[in-house]
Amino acid sequence: MRTALILAALALPLPLAAQDTPDVSLTRIDCGQATEPMPLGGFDDTGASDGMTRDLVVSCYLIRHGDDLMVWDTGIDPATSGDPDGGFSMGETLVQKLAQLGVAPADVDYVGISHYHYDHVGQARDFPQATLVIGRADWAVIEAGSPWVNRDLFVPWLDGGAEVRQVGGDLDLFGDGTVKLLAMPGHTGGHHALLVRLADMGPVMLTGDLAHYTSNYEHDRVPTFNDDRADSLASLDRFKRMAEAYGATVVIQHEPDDIAKLPAFPEAAH
Repeated sequence: MRTALILAALALPLPLAAQDTPDVSLTRIDCGQATEPMPLGGFDDTGASDGMTRDLVVSCYLIRHGDDLMVWDTGIDPATSGDPDGGFSMGETLVQKLAQLGVAPADVDYVGISHYHYDHVGQARDFPQATLVIGRADWAVIEAGSPWVNRDLFVPWLDGGAEVRQVGGDLDLFGDGTVKLLAMPGHTGGHHALLVRLADMGPVMLTGDLAHYTSNYEHDRVPTFNDDRADSLASLDRFKRMAEAYGATVVIQHEPDDIAKLPAFPEAAH
């Protein structure tokens, strides 16, 4: 009996610190800026933000996990840069930015998408060989066709030329706890945030569009265009509890003030 217990204990996964994990880094990449201060009424269904405006940014990220590379969110489509309907403009493309880091599109193993909205998927097709990692409910919307989605951005995966990894809940991408997609539905049905555990900086949590700017995050305000209000509030609560439990640095991806929480491009957090 004692031998069986010992063998069972040996089979348990080791704590993260005891594992021989690869080096992990996180680089923030500029993928767009608001062409002018955005009206905030639609970002808050309580009416508290009516008549207010503010600048927003579009952020992409490169995560290095040993020899594996993952891009998290891909910004706006360069073809829409400066379009008043989209509200964002950009200078260099994501591919051009990655080239400055010595990364070619073919080097990217995974493209992780927080959700299917245009300002998060605009350059996904520039990585046609990568595995697309996306919420299952969001992929269903893309496959079905929706006025929210430009299907041309997903041709490599819709045509079966590259793998799609559909995520129903949380996903520990590399199996060692360092890069984890967190199911945070509400903004869309398959919306995910991202947890990256760094050796020096510690845990960093990227929000996706759980909140678009600090005051909405702090006050649990829900955009009028979210899929589900109750799910949105539940996800905000879970995210905040996790951030507190982990002692994580929270980075709101559209918040200009949060850019400085990570090293300035081309430097990476470790």
